[in-house]
Amino acid sequence: MTQENNSKQHQIKIADNLPGAEYANAMQINHNRDEFQMMFISIMGLSGKVAGKIITNPGHFKRMVAAMQDNLNKYEKQFGEVEVSQAPAGKEIGFKG
Repeated sequence: MTQENNSKQHQIKIADNLPGAEYANAMQINHNRDEFQMMFISIMGLSGKVAGKIITNPGHFKRMVAAMQDNLNKYEKQFGEVEVSQAPAGKEIGFKG
């Protein structure tokens, strides 16, 4: 972005300890009055692991949902309709401490 259009450029830093992308095929979402908590999970067979955990406020969560929907719409326009994937086996996802 340039200063000519009166926009400021945001500098985003990726943490040095962030090793790379993690695959997730499930997500668990909880919320309370002040925040949404999202746990991204990678399930393979009968086991899995939490690939990431994000906590944000309701306003940012709504913006993220809108951005994801916009990206899905663009994807489907380019590559065709996406079918919803089957849920991992079992109805409940349990966590072991």
